[in-house]
Amino acid sequence: MSLKLHIRKGDTVIVNAGNDKGSQGRVLEIIHDKKTGRVRAIVEGVNMVTKHTKPNSKNTNGGFVKKEAPIHISNLNPIDPKEKKATRIGRRLEDGKLVRYAKKSGEVIK
Repeated sequence: MSLKLHIRKGDTVIVNAGNDKGSQGRVLEIIHDKKTGRVRAIVEGVNMVTKHTKPNSKNTNGGFVKKEAPIHISNLNPIDPKEKKATRIGRRLEDGKLVRYAKKSGEVIK
């Protein structure tokens, strides 16, 4: 069973709550925790954390690595392709296929 979410991998989103409010990025990954039911997303350049790493074969010196941490999808809104602002998502039938569209402009979201 797949979830019907308002955000998918590859969507451009804007953060509407939290420390990174107002920042935009592309969704790299969707993480669904089946035990708790939480759905989180990793967004490019948003919610950056510093991770301390030990020396290993890839990184011989070790040190600090900046990487994206997951953010709850309720704090994300897709960006309207026409207006470049936050929008909500609707679904409608076009040519026998269910497509997602932006509620603000009516533009189909790929």
